[in-house]
Amino acid sequence: MEMTTRKIPFFDPGKIALSGQAFRIHKLDETHTETVAKGRYLQIAKTGEDEYAFSCSEKEYKEIWEDYFDLRTDYIKCINGIDKDDTYLRDAIDYGYGIRILKQDIFETVISYIISQRRSIPSITTCVDRISEQAGKKIKAPKLSSPFVRPLKDVYYSFPDAEDILKADLSDCGLGYRYPYVISACEDFTTGKITEDMLMEADDEKLYKILTGMYGIGTKVANCIMLFSLHRTGRFPVDVWVQRIQDRHYGGRFEYERYPETAGILQQFMFFYERTR
Repeated sequence: MEMTTRKIPFFDPGKIALSGQAFRIHKLDETHTETVAKGRYLQIAKTGEDEYAFSCSEKEYKEIWEDYFDLRTDYIKCINGIDKDDTYLRDAIDYGYGIRILKQDIFETVISYIISQRRSIPSITTCVDRISEQAGKKIKAPKLSSPFVRPLKDVYYSFPDAEDILKADLSDCGLGYRYPYVISACEDFTTGKITEDMLMEADDEKLYKILTGMYGIGTKVANCIMLFSLHRTGRFPVDVWVQRIQDRHYGGRFEYERYPETAGILQQFMFFYERTR
């Protein structure tokens, strides 16, 4: 069994799993979290104060997970510039301490957030899992020993690429009216109309225009894709939870322009605080 250990301040994978930004990361118990991403299974065990064990090699940790969990960013510095008079935001940050913005696979995030429209997080997770089971590749759960626990399943599935989704039978995946949106996005990626390089290289304005030009993608979904896969942390997605926060605490609108580099990070603290406390 391979294992990598690190001392990481401001990191709580359990809270990240419940923060709503990804749909295939699960909190197993108070000290263990698992995820399937980048075609791999990973479990994280909290072993002490700011101390974590990752069920992977040192090489895999450095090449994949350190970046995926945004572990090189100084989140303490990010929150130090917050308006001290904003008591709601301060409380939300204290409550969500340890949440980081994931750098998820771009295509998976596009499809997942197309699916997310007008759905609860559990139903999104079910839909994403079904698509993965239909078209993804098998990932056998590793045999783990202490400090890890037994994975939830014996077999997991990677998220498929666009070509494999187009070949699959999605009739039992619960896509509903989102089905043509998913198919259109897959066609965009397979034909080269949209490429990951194109999205990564575009500035925020151009990126937003490309995403909202795709069939079935509006403002909120585009901002989620920009934030949760392309790490445009100045984006501020607004769903019913965030709008409720704005109405109750900010006179209808949070002035996210005051935080041009970190508004999306703050949005996650606010969303998590409102939804889970």
